[in-house]
Amino acid sequence: MNLILLGPPGAGKGTQAKRLVQRLGIPQISTGDMLRAAVKAGNALGQRVKGIMEGGELVPDDVVIALFKERASQPDAREGFILDGFPRTVGQAQELGKILEEEGGQIDHVLSIDVPVENLVTRLSGRRTCRACQAMCHVETSPPRRPGRCDQCDGELYQRADDNEETIRERLRVYKQQTEPLITYYGKEEILRRIPGSGSVEEIFKTISSVIGNGKAGG
Repeated sequence: MNLILLGPPGAGKGTQAKRLVQRLGIPQISTGDMLRAAVKAGNALGQRVKGIMEGGELVPDDVVIALFKERASQPDAREGFILDGFPRTVGQAQELGKILEEEGGQIDHVLSIDVPVENLVTRLSGRRTCRACQAMCHVETSPPRRPGRCDQCDGELYQRADDNEETIRERLRVYKQQTEPLITYYGKEEILRRIPGSGSVEEIFKTISSVIGNGKAGG
């Protein structure tokens, strides 16, 4: 089964992806993971990626597509994969479709986890991270036992720069700008599944499970 996960920052894509990995036995493939693996491999493609990233430039579509082809050819992805953060543009989605068609495969479901903007702002701006062990908590939903101190190691808790409200709203604006065309694109292909993302982790996963069923599709 081949899945794409869409959702704004804070929607819980990573949490749901981990559960899907356990349930379906297929790997989660993210753009970040592919980039880091390429740099670590040190091959020609990895050297190109390293140069682009060190120059602070955006990785072009042809490189991302090449990374995906390389990753999807590995044995653990033979029965399918869960894409997280890729594709980001309609152009990437079109190239992805061509690659899968050549291999006799397809995307079975595009799961868009939908959460109201204000809920996301509250979720993300309330996060606190431990300077010592990097554990996370939330000032409202999972507050620390001692204000400002980590429950795990008693380290100092702080708010990361990308968790302040102004930065969050900008990240959400960029996501909306990049992703709405993808939602329209996959909606036309009738494989888009809208998943309400405001419930508990268990409730959201139950909805996803009912949508995708038990099948081994994709190829």
